[in-house]
Amino acid sequence: MSRHQHKTKSVDRMPKKLYERELLRLQAELVKLQEWVRVEGARVVVIFEGRDAAGKGSTIKRVTEYLNPRVARIAALPAPTERQRTEWYFQRYIEQLPAAGEIVLFDRSWYNRAGVERVMGFCNSKEYTRFLHQCPIFERLLVEDGIQLRKYWFSVSDNEQENRFRSRLEDPMRRWKLSPMDLESIARWEDYSRAKDEMFVHTDVPEAPWYVVESEDKRSARINMIAHLLSTIPYYEVQRPPLELPPRPPSKGYERTPREMQTHVPDHASAIQAT
Repeated sequence: MSRHQHKTKSVDRMPKKLYERELLRLQAELVKLQEWVRVEGARVVVIFEGRDAAGKGSTIKRVTEYLNPRVARIAALPAPTERQRTEWYFQRYIEQLPAAGEIVLFDRSWYNRAGVERVMGFCNSKEYTRFLHQCPIFERLLVEDGIQLRKYWFSVSDNEQENRFRSRLEDPMRRWKLSPMDLESIARWEDYSRAKDEMFVHTDVPEAPWYVVESEDKRSARINMIAHLLSTIPYYEVQRPPLELPPRPPSKGYERTPREMQTHVPDHASAIQAT
C-alpha cells in the first residue's frame, strides 16, 4: 500500500462501550497471566516499538493498570550516559531483563539503534550494521534461555500521526509528550519508513518475530495487542486459597492521638463542595 493509500484509508472506530467491556475482560486475563508468571517463575519481555504518537504508551498503561508493579514493570530508558556509550550496545538493556516471576515491558528498546539513532545520525554506519547483525543473535539467546519475547510494532499513518501531534500541542495536560525530535519525525517520515523496513528484514526472525499492530484506532489497537499477547503465552489460572477477613480482636485500651496534635492537609474537597 502506498503512503497516500494508507493516509486516506477509512477507519472504523471501536464503540466505546464494547471497547471498555472487552478491555476489562482482557485485563482480568492479564491478572491471571501475572499470577502464572509469578508461580511458574516465568520470564516475559514485551517490546513496544513504532511511530511517535502511535499509541504505545497508552497501550502499556492499559496492560499494567491492574498488575502488581513488583511483577510487571516498565523499562523506559533515557538517553545513554557517556559511560554507557562506551559499553556494548545491548549492555544497559540486559540490566533491565526479568528475573524469574517477572514481566518487563519495554517502552522503546534496543531497537532505538535501528530507528531514531539511524535516522537522526546518532550512530555511525558501522555501529548500525553491527546492530543488525547482532540483534537476531542476541534475541535468539534470550529465547533459548527461556525468556518469552514478544515484539510489537504500532503502525499509524502520517495523517493520523499529525492529527495526534496537533492534539497534544493544543492540550496543556499532554504537551509534555511532545519533543522537538517528535516533530522532526514529520519531516523525516520516509526516512523512518525505510529504516523500519530494513530493520524488519534483518530482525523479523522465526525465533523472535515482529507483530504489527494497526493503530489508526487506538481502542482497537489496545484490544488487538493484549488479546494477541495472551494468546501466545500458555498460561493457566492459578488456584489461590480462599481468603477471609479475620475477626477484629477486642480493644486493649489504645486511644487515638488527639487530632489537634497532628498536622493534617487542608480539607480542599469540602471547600470546593461548599462553593
